[in-house]
Amino acid sequence: MAGKFKKIGLVGVGVLIGAALTLNYSATASKDTAPLPIEDLRAFSEIFGKIKSDYVEPVEDKKLITEAINGMLSGLDPHSAYLDADAFKELQVGTQGEFGGLGIEVGMEDGFVKVVSPIEDTPAFKAGVKSGDLVIKLDDTPVKGLTLNDAVKRMRGKPGSDITLTIIRKGETKPLTLTLTRAVIKIKSVKYKLIESGFGYVRITQFQEHSGENLVEALKDMGEQNKGDLKGLILDLRNDPGGLLNTAVSVSGAFLKAGDLVVYTDGRTEDAKMRLTNARENYLRPGEADYLKNLPAWTKTVPLVVLVNGGSASASEIVAGALQDHKRALIVGTQSFGKGSVQTILPLNNGTAIKLTTARYFTPSGRSIQAKGITPDIAVEEATVSSDEKPGMEVHEADLEHHLTNGDEAAATKAPAAKDDNKADKPKDEKAKSGKGRQLQPGEIVSKNDYQVNQALILLKGLNLLQRTKE
Repeated sequence: MAGKFKKIGLVGVGVLIGAALTLNYSATASKDTAPLPIEDLRAFSEIFGKIKSDYVEPVEDKKLITEAINGMLSGLDPHSAYLDADAFKELQVGTQGEFGGLGIEVGMEDGFVKVVSPIEDTPAFKAGVKSGDLVIKLDDTPVKGLTLNDAVKRMRGKPGSDITLTIIRKGETKPLTLTLTRAVIKIKSVKYKLIESGFGYVRITQFQEHSGENLVEALKDMGEQNKGDLKGLILDLRNDPGGLLNTAVSVSGAFLKAGDLVVYTDGRTEDAKMRLTNARENYLRPGEADYLKNLPAWTKTVPLVVLVNGGSASASEIVAGALQDHKRALIVGTQSFGKGSVQTILPLNNGTAIKLTTARYFTPSGRSIQAKGITPDIAVEEATVSSDEKPGMEVHEADLEHHLTNGDEAAATKAPAAKDDNKADKPKDEKAKSGKGRQLQPGEIVSKNDYQVNQALILLKGLNLLQRTKE
């Protein structure tokens, strides 16, 4: 059982700057060693020698080897990477502890750092960094030529220290310059509010180790505030970049029937082939108390709307896909990111490690989300922010260089198409879309002007009325 829990890998997207994740590690990277391509290695050796003898400046052997390994992994897909000793140690500390950072989910695109999503309540979020931004300079250092790990190292640092990002943003005629102050990133992953009598709202900003427990606490508290069962619930997964697979299983399990399949994975090794139901062994470590047993009974039947957008990735897509396939929730919003691959951390004998894509994951009905995403049942665009504030460009997995292909195009075509006939879900004019949109005030859980949330609430009230009519 403990071994099975360890196999559940990281399903977060990109590289997380300044946020805490818990990773699960494979015991070893040395399984079956494939035969080496001798001729190609001879060419590598010849190039290595030419660089050593003819390059304009002397280069250390270690640097050349490290950069060769970096290139070998980064050329596979945007999520595989080499972790040198410092990066591996930083990852181990950062996943369980705290460190100074900015709070941005990033990937690499055309040699620049591309923002997947800023994380709420972090310096990046507060400074106005947007999904789709391209970071072209860190202080006075151009990003072009840096590896993603090098760029991440530069963005991390002592809390309280400043860094200036130069950003290219779609819709802006010239680069933007933002100065951010690094902070110790402590992300409260579950936020909630009783937005009206009988109707609750829960936002999960990231799938952390205790997000499942925190969700249970939120649901119980809202039930107590309401003094009875809820009539409807909004689960907001917008701009949630993912996190832990076992937590995605527990969050899905909070709303599904016992024994329901949440996700399955498929890869080349036996370790990469898993079928994960919402059974306790798939989200709890041995000896841990089962917090899902404390759920109120109404959570299994309450009308549920799940909000997603282009920043909803990985673990978010697992949850949305499972609830959609089991017809437990309506998915509302825009196409999700499409990160349907699992990364495993493989430690090496010299204190370094590789983060390697080892499997694709599939929804219960067999849909691969890789480079496709979750298609909402009801498409509702986000409101524009304001006339003088242009929204960021939405970036998806399929936009990333060297992205992993879907791998099951036939299964992918089974995904339900977004409905076009829901006229009530679309603003009739720009005036209906204007205003501050999703911009939150300090201490605010959800904006009153959040168009998608308001549409979800209208939908829930309709479902509740329909349910009562049937009764």
